Amino acid sequence: MMPLLMAYGYENLDNKAKFTPPDNKVLLIIGQDHQTIQNYLEAIEIIPGGFMIYTNIHYAEGLNSPSRDYGSGISYAQDLIDKYPNTVLQIGLYMVDALVDTYTGRYDENINKFANWLNTIDVPVYLRIGYEFDGPHNHYNPDDYKKAYRYIVDKFRAQGVDNVAYVWHAHSHSLKSPIKDWYPGDEYVDWVGISYFRQHHNYMIPTIKFAREHNKPVMIAEATPQGIGTTYGERSWDTWFGPFFEFVKEQNIKAISYINSNWEAMPMWKGQGWGDARIQANTYIKKHCIEEIRKDRYLKSSKDLFSQLGYRHYRKQ
Repeated sequence: MMPLLMAYGYENLDNKAKFTPPDNKVLLIIGQDHQTIQNYLEAIEIIPGGFMIYTNIHYAEGLNSPSRDYGSGISYAQDLIDKYPNTVLQIGLYMVDALVDTYTGRYDENINKFANWLNTIDVPVYLRIGYEFDGPHNHYNPDDYKKAYRYIVDKFRAQGVDNVAYVWHAHSHSLKSPIKDWYPGDEYVDWVGISYFRQHHNYMIPTIKFAREHNKPVMIAEATPQGIGTTYGERSWDTWFGPFFEFVKEQNIKAISYINSNWEAMPMWKGQGWGDARIQANTYIKKHCIEEIRKDRYLKSSKDLFSQLGYRHYRKQ
């Protein structure tokens, strides 16, 4: 047996990055709000390998109790852990307009609250600190972003948090700004993430290339058929879903996080053209998606999922 790297939670298998699936395997994650996840499970009846939810540095909510609904549903991580114990969590940490306040200590209480909760759960967590760092909608200053990112990781490490893989998540919708300007360093990044909406694949390749150069696995941290949805059945499949799954295979993506939302039903997103991305909303899409994710290459909930990710259950001292 390989030795533990820290007090609990993780052992490095074959020098892979933290919580990386085995070769030719892809971790399947579904999000992104509590009701959407429940609706997906009722309709698809396949428990994925994990669930994607959100919290924020401002309040650190949605962890051990339900978050507020800001117009896109609630998050409630603990409930998912309790109901589906053989699954991982993928958490997006919202930090807009809070970078400087983060690394100057204003949110230390929330960081400590987050760390304390992480130390009570016995599951692998993929944490996207300040997700989509290069997105113009977030307007993150690169230097402030790097300082805030490192500050959080250092705080978590100081509190003994070891069940978290840190994800550096790029929006990947532009070729103008070099993403290296936001990079906090190899010692702070376990995974590289990208968003996959409707942009041309060429916009995502530079981020994937950067990840390869730094020996980091790639996660599609947010995926949804923006503006296409599932409404058009076969045309939706040929336009978005088919190319998406091919891209995952061709680029050796190690985890995918699909947002199974009806965007038009959410006040925050209504009227912005995102459409209805629910797999169960169209019989053609549902049939073909189920056929795809049933394949052995997709890691779903199972008793040996954690061991496949190199995660060991810990014993509390």
